[in-house]
Amino acid sequence: MKVTVETKKGLKTKLKVFIEKKAIEEKVQIRLVELSKKVNLKGFRPGKVPVQVLKNQFGKSVYGEVLEKTLRESSSKAIEEKKLKVAGQPKLDLQSHGEGKDLSYTLEIDELPIFNLKKLDNINFTDYEIKVTEDETKKRIDDIAKNQNNFKDKNENEKAENGDMVAFDYKATIENKKFEDGEGKNTQIVLGKDLFIKGFDKQLIGVKKLEERVVSAILPENYPKKDLVNKNAKFSCKILNIRRPEKLKIDDEFAKNLGSKDLNDLKKLVTQQIQSQYKMSLDSLSKEEILNQIEKLHNIDIPDNLIQQELTVISQGLKKEDIEKNKNENEKIAKKRIKLGLILNELGEKNNLKVEEQELNNEVQKQVQSMPDQKNKVLEYYKKNPSALASLRGSIYEEKIINLIKTQSKQVTKTISTKEAEKIINKEHQKHHHDHGNKQIKDKKIKKPKKAVKSIKKNKKIRKK
Repeated sequence: MKVTVETKKGLKTKLKVFIEKKAIEEKVQIRLVELSKKVNLKGFRPGKVPVQVLKNQFGKSVYGEVLEKTLRESSSKAIEEKKLKVAGQPKLDLQSHGEGKDLSYTLEIDELPIFNLKKLDNINFTDYEIKVTEDETKKRIDDIAKNQNNFKDKNENEKAENGDMVAFDYKATIENKKFEDGEGKNTQIVLGKDLFIKGFDKQLIGVKKLEERVVSAILPENYPKKDLVNKNAKFSCKILNIRRPEKLKIDDEFAKNLGSKDLNDLKKLVTQQIQSQYKMSLDSLSKEEILNQIEKLHNIDIPDNLIQQELTVISQGLKKEDIEKNKNENEKIAKKRIKLGLILNELGEKNNLKVEEQELNNEVQKQVQSMPDQKNKVLEYYKKNPSALASLRGSIYEEKIINLIKTQSKQVTKTISTKEAEKIINKEHQKHHHDHGNKQIKDKKIKKPKKAVKSIKKNKKIRKK
């Protein structure tokens, strides 16, 4: 095999590959001999078919098979021989081929750019530490307590009021006829929340334990039996119990029920939880701060085919008019993504960074622990979706590179309050919203910390791992 560089312009290289017909014929002959030991043809004993007979009958298909394999193997060797870093799929153009002919073809290759990594000691980033006040921790614990179902039985002669939990059995009819799924046992509703059927709650105001009451309600639009939607149903309810809401006493016992050792331990855990929620968003800003500086430090030519591939990803699912409207902006985003990908990958390779299988497994386990009731689904998802696992590996790899950059950069540590953190996050959120306007694609997403109360017990387990 002979490989020569036919043309080289920028990141595009054209190789010419030449293979003598003799080498192809030898491969064809070897393949025919292999077949002669396996093929059964009428008039010949099994495994005793002459090679020439096979050549006459299957010569063209065997040549095609050999040609395909030769092209695949020789193109890889040619690229390796010339030490080219390929960006995307090379374009192969057959010049000469056929039985009894030399094989000649060209390979058009888009190369990955060669560039020198800049020093990272001029990179600056801010590492935020969040100061959480005692009042903020107390408020979060109070919110958790409010979300805990804590009700105490009322006396038999006490009537149900808004906020009470009423437990009842019911049998429902429409025009005095029973209907499917029209019965319920020990149904529990909190009066005033109106979560059962609209208007149902207020008709139970004033009931007592063991009382029977008929409630009339219109079956809603989302009722499973479509033929019963908007029908007036009568519910014969037997009240089993009435319970009033009780404010939980926030003490050591309360903390233990949430998985903490005592109240002080719960306070520490909640404080850490608030800090980590803001920290996650602020770390995202610091990461963007780093990436923007790295991108500006390097001048890199980017292969056209990679830009087109990234634009295809960016434009996926968008209308033609939106693609055209945002063409220039999307191209900038595509170039930035590719450029950063090349720089980060080079940093990873230069510093021999790798993602070990154990690290990957640990990350999957973290997701399993955050969704214990979905454990099997999570594991099955990664088992059946190699691309999802590859994406997870990529995220871990990127995080390792970012941490490496941080060790070589100038770090400024700032201690700020949660209100200051909120201001910074909101400002960045508004900036991104303003920058992109009505554009269909965003380069980075800044996540605001969630205020929703999380399961302390669940987070406790994660922390211990």
